[in-house]
Amino acid sequence: MTDLITRALRNATDTRAVVIGEGAVERTGEVFTELFGTTRAVVVADERTFALAGKRVSESLAAAGVELADPHIFPGEPELYAKYENCEALRDALAPVDAIAVAVGSGTLNDITKRASGELGRPYMVVGTAASMDGYTAFGSSIALDGFKQTLSCPAPCGCVADLTVMSAAPQVMTASGYGDLLGKIPAGADWILSDVLGIEAIDQGVWELVQGPLRGAVSRPAELAVGDVSATGELVEGLLMSGLAMQAHQSSRPASGAEHQFSHLWEMEGHGVDITPRRLSHGFKVGIGTVAIAALYERLLARDLTGLDIDAAVTAWPTREGLEAGVRELHPDPRLVEETVVQALAKWLPPERLRVRLELLVAVWPELSVRLREQLLPAAELQGMLRAVGAPAHPQDIGLGWDRFRETYVRAQMIRKRYTVLDLALETNLLGELVEELFAPDGFWGRQAPGH
Repeated sequence: MTDLITRALRNATDTRAVVIGEGAVERTGEVFTELFGTTRAVVVADERTFALAGKRVSESLAAAGVELADPHIFPGEPELYAKYENCEALRDALAPVDAIAVAVGSGTLNDITKRASGELGRPYMVVGTAASMDGYTAFGSSIALDGFKQTLSCPAPCGCVADLTVMSAAPQVMTASGYGDLLGKIPAGADWILSDVLGIEAIDQGVWELVQGPLRGAVSRPAELAVGDVSATGELVEGLLMSGLAMQAHQSSRPASGAEHQFSHLWEMEGHGVDITPRRLSHGFKVGIGTVAIAALYERLLARDLTGLDIDAAVTAWPTREGLEAGVRELHPDPRLVEETVVQALAKWLPPERLRVRLELLVAVWPELSVRLREQLLPAAELQGMLRAVGAPAHPQDIGLGWDRFRETYVRAQMIRKRYTVLDLALETNLLGELVEELFAPDGFWGRQAPGH
C-alpha cells in the first residue's frame, strides 16, 4: 500500500482498510477479520461476479474462520441496474440475516450494497472487480429513483479490496469508464482553484494532494489500459480509490467533482441513457464528455485578458433573484427536478454590490490565476485523444446526445448544483453566451466537430 493511501486512510471517516494488488482477493478474509472480527459475512454479487471472484472471496473468508451466511446473488442477465428497487430487495433480504455484507462487483453492486447496508445501519466492505468509477471508497450511492439518478446518502465501505489481476481482465469498456471518471479530476481541480482564489471554497492542501498527486500518472497510459496492462491498471485504481478517500476526508465531493460532473449529473437526472445498459453508457463515459466540454470552455476563457473586464456591464447584466428563478424554471421544466434546481441555483446568487466586489477581485488576481489554471488544465483536443486511446466516447454523439441539447448543457448545468465552477465565473462575467458561441462557431472547437461538418 502506498504512503498516500496510508495517509488518506488516517483522514477517512468510514474506510479503515484498503488492499490493492495482484491476487488481492485472497486477502479478503484477512481484511474482514481485521475490521469485523468473527462476525458472520454474507457475500453479495451477481452471477457473473460470483463466478469471477465471489467463490474465491467466500473461500478466503472461510479460511480466515469467518462464518458465511448464504450468498445473495442477483441474476447476471439482464445486466444489474442501480435502481432503488434493487436496494430495497437487498435490504429486505439482509434484514433478517445477522451478517455483514461483502459486495463483490463494480459500481452497481457497490452502490446497491452500500445503500442497503446504510439503511440497515450496518457497515460493509467491497471487493472491486473493475476499475470503472471512483465510488468504491466514496460515501453516498448513485441510485435511480423516480426515474432519474440521484446521490443517496450512506456511509462508505469499511474496507476495500482491489485485485489487479481481476480488474485488468475486466471488460475494456469498464476500464475506459473509470478512466473517464478520473480524467474529470483535471478540470475539477481548476474549478477548485477558481473557488479558492475568489474566496468561495478554500483548497485543503492535504486533500488536494490525495487526488491531484497521483492524477497525472494515473491518466498517462490510456493505450496500455486499453489492452489490460496490470501496471497501468494499478495506477488507475489507486487514483480512483484516492478520489473516494479524499471525498471522505473533505466530507464533500469537491476534491473530485466540478463542472464536468454537472454536465453528467444533468444528463443522468433527466434520464439520458436510462434505457441503455450501464456498460454501454456509464457515468464515467458521460463525465469524459463533460471533461472535454469544460476544458474547451476554459480554453476560450483563458484566451481573454480579464484584467480588462467591463465590470459595470457585467453587474448591469446580472439578473435579479426573481429573474434568475424565472430563468431556471424556463430552462428546467421537469416538475420532478425544478424545485431543487431553483434552490441550488439561488444559493449561488449574489446581490449586485457583492458581485462587483468579486469581479474586482477577479480582475486583480487574473494574471496569477490564469497561469495556475493553465498549469492545471490539459487542452480539450488532447483530452479527446486520451479518451479515444482508452476506448471511451470522446464526442457527444458517441453517447447519443443531440447537438442542441449538448449546447444547452453549458447554460443549464450551471443551475443544478450550488458548487462554484467555471460555468459560474463565465456567467458572472457576462461571458458565458459569447464563450459558447465561440465554441460552436464554424471554426470553433465544437463547430469543427458538428454533425455533418
